Amino acid sequence: MRRWETLAGTVQGVNKRRNQDWHECRGTGSAADPLVLAVADGHGSAVHARSELGARFAVDRFVSLAAHFGRVAHDCHEPGRLARLMTYARDDFPRALVHEWRQAALGHWDRNRPVVEEAAREPGPEEKLVLYGTTLIGAVLTPWLFVAWQLGDGDLAVVEHDGTLIRPLAPAVEDLGDETESLCGREAWRSMRMHWAPVFEEARAPRLVVLSTDGLSKSFASADGYPEFVTGLSARLTEEGTTNVRDSLPTWLTQASHYSGDDTTLTAAVRVGEGAGDPVDPDPGDPGEAPVGPGEALVDPGEASVPASAAAPAGDSASVGARTPPPGPVGNGVDMERNTET
Repeated sequence: MRRWETLAGTVQGVNKRRNQDWHECRGTGSAADPLVLAVADGHGSAVHARSELGARFAVDRFVSLAAHFGRVAHDCHEPGRLARLMTYARDDFPRALVHEWRQAALGHWDRNRPVVEEAAREPGPEEKLVLYGTTLIGAVLTPWLFVAWQLGDGDLAVVEHDGTLIRPLAPAVEDLGDETESLCGREAWRSMRMHWAPVFEEARAPRLVVLSTDGLSKSFASADGYPEFVTGLSARLTEEGTTNVRDSLPTWLTQASHYSGDDTTLTAAVRVGEGAGDPVDPDPGDPGEAPVGPGEALVDPGEASVPASAAAPAGDSASVGARTPPPGPVGNGVDMERNTET
């Protein structure tokens, strides 16, 4: 039985030579076929000349490892099993993922060496890996477990079963400019953040899970723009259904890319048989004319767009949704119901 519907899309940034993003949605969310979502954003500069390949390697390796993890987690409610799974997800999974990605990148280098003079020095492994630098956000959903990981920028937004919007992996301090953590870092696994959320009752599973590269969040004129977008997306899924929203998604991403100038990618999963969120705008208008541009609240089609150049500084205190912590204690204690590890 399919437990989730998915939607995904990507748009190349304005004046970009190629799209450096990569994404994947795979699975149904059952015990035997976990749902895996992933987005990666290759850095794209000359120093990271092969980053579009690095992004693809990151997504491919994550999907394989996360699907296996999800299948192994079918018996997570056995005594002691949940704690062991969380330890693996927090400590061992990031190491395995970084190792797999490094092997893929170095293997590609060996098969595609640039033509250089014989006397030229052979780059070291770390220098080679820089060429493939990328960020990554990934999630796996099973009937009993929701786990997500993030390295670098981008956004994970979750609409909970009660309609609450959280961004559990948002950093306490935003990265400055284009600086971000990367899979090509020397000890990249140490920088990977994890969100752990067992599902003890199916009715308490998230309504909506959204993963996106920073080309989307950077397109809004204020820090509130991205949470409003996700809230509006949730409302439209409730009112119009997945098919209509999926058809409108390319237009929204194109508008976002126009404002941010960056590649823009989104993957999302909405729980089957549940509304993705409570309606926000009592008069959403004609669904065929619904798409709105970045800088506007998605839930208010009549509002004029605002250029992204007027955006508030990163970390502005107006961003309430961006800093809402997940329920449960934070610190050294283990919360088996919900825990975000950094």
